[in-house]
Amino acid sequence: MTSTSGQTTVADDTTTADAAYARLRRGTTLLWQGDFHNGRQLIRAVDRRLTKQAARKGKKKQSAGTAADLFLRQREDRARRAEILGRIVVDLAERDGQWLLDLHRAPDVAGACGHAYGAPSRGESRRTPFTALLGVLGAYQWHLNGVEVPALGEKVYPDYGVFSPTRSEYVDLVDDVAAAFLPSLKAGASVLELGTGTGVLAAVLARRGAVRVTATDVNPRAVACARANLDRLGVGERCEVVEADLWPAVSETTETTDAADIVVFNPPWLPGTPTSELELGIYDASSDALRRFLTELTDHLTDGGEGWLVLSDLAEHLGLRTREQLETWISDGGLQVLGRSDTTPRHPKVLREDDPLHVARSREVTSLWRLGRM
Repeated sequence: MTSTSGQTTVADDTTTADAAYARLRRGTTLLWQGDFHNGRQLIRAVDRRLTKQAARKGKKKQSAGTAADLFLRQREDRARRAEILGRIVVDLAERDGQWLLDLHRAPDVAGACGHAYGAPSRGESRRTPFTALLGVLGAYQWHLNGVEVPALGEKVYPDYGVFSPTRSEYVDLVDDVAAAFLPSLKAGASVLELGTGTGVLAAVLARRGAVRVTATDVNPRAVACARANLDRLGVGERCEVVEADLWPAVSETTETTDAADIVVFNPPWLPGTPTSELELGIYDASSDALRRFLTELTDHLTDGGEGWLVLSDLAEHLGLRTREQLETWISDGGLQVLGRSDTTPRHPKVLREDDPLHVARSREVTSLWRLGRM
């Protein structure tokens, strides 16, 4: 079949990886109608070709430029690969009120797709990138199996599109500081946690003695996920989860204030534009959320209250932000540093010496900055 840019053609078990690669690079979308597992193999084969092409093009550039240049090139390469692989698509259809993938040897996708997309309406169909469907299936397994949180001694269960706390060192850091400082606060200490995600930090703070925890998130999926996790962990009665872009809204009809004794924020760590819901937990365009937190924090603290900023310095090692910038934003917000606790990351990327960014990753430190009014 002739394929031209912008068209959609059928691909199946007779389609070779080289033919698929050539069509995809010309801008053609491939509708996969072959065996499910063969489709996964095709994606891997095309990805290998894209990786080799990027390596050839970037070979002369790998040693040139700064760490920031290298990081940005890696992001661009990944985005390009994702865009091309995303043009291998499959069709989902409604059957008996559930999603169905009508491919040979396809798994039962009803539960995973229902969790991610909601129940289909009668006769509804949905065309989706094969890679996105694989992501939905993988995320559903995380949701079903949960993520062990050592600080809680229990699991949390991430929903689709909600950042998962797989890097436990920052959770342990908050737990250690909360164990040391929360008992010294006045009785009935209130805590505000921003960007709660799965609710893991809100649960840690409640377990460490916070009488009232208000947790916010801009993602409605995260709000529902956090509520479910906090109820499951037995702290739901002391925790309120609200949808908000950083700070919760203050009721105009009551005298309620959102000022808290402790305000905790684990912002996205890297300046950059997120390209998905999950990347909202990693990338923050122009460090906007971080700067808003530091600028507005004093308006949300009780007398003697503290802001706890949990932040990796990887951006500094990549040349995306400087320590001087961070300290200037702190002081410009009318804040002073009361103390700082540090930990080192334990995720697998730190150990990969073949990673071009290994030097930066190996120097990374995650800190909890205790901030108070000047």
